[in-house]
Amino acid sequence: MTLIQTDPPLAEPVTLAELKAHLRIDATDEDDLLAGLIRVARAHLENVTGTALISQGFRLALDDWPKGGVIQLMRAPVQTIDAILIYDADGVAQAQDLSGLLLDGTARPARLVIRERLRPGQAINGIEIEFTAGFGAGTDVPPELKRAILMHAAYLYEFRGAVTPDMQPAAVPPGYERLVAPWLRKVL
Repeated sequence: MTLIQTDPPLAEPVTLAELKAHLRIDATDEDDLLAGLIRVARAHLENVTGTALISQGFRLALDDWPKGGVIQLMRAPVQTIDAILIYDADGVAQAQDLSGLLLDGTARPARLVIRERLRPGQAINGIEIEFTAGFGAGTDVPPELKRAILMHAAYLYEFRGAVTPDMQPAAVPPGYERLVAPWLRKVL
């Protein structure tokens, strides 16, 4: 099972102005750094929670259909299933009919059941499910997740010289875990 981001978010859930207000910074000379810290904090939060904050596209590649028929999509909330491609032994894709889908897009992880499934002929990554996930725009992101991003980005800014950029995020601030705990991935 491999999850690939196909369409990154067009914006961040926290704006540069919001982070600068949080940090009480008026100057513009570190705007690029601050924008990068927002991206790192958002990506970290999405990875630990399995939650897509802003609408973005994903492709989930499977070798075969799971036993039991329930597919875990690894990101939530899922807005739409955009396409399902099944590859034959020659690597030719055939589109799966999307009319028989049952989607629980708000579960974490989101779950999908397909009643009539084509069999893949390709042994590895024979099934690709393309979907859109996220809350929508930045204003739709729950406030506790926005607060966690602000706290984390501020923490990264505070310790920016102690840890090299390729080692980020090295740590999360006190209280971060309590903010994101309700959003952590559920194990099925």
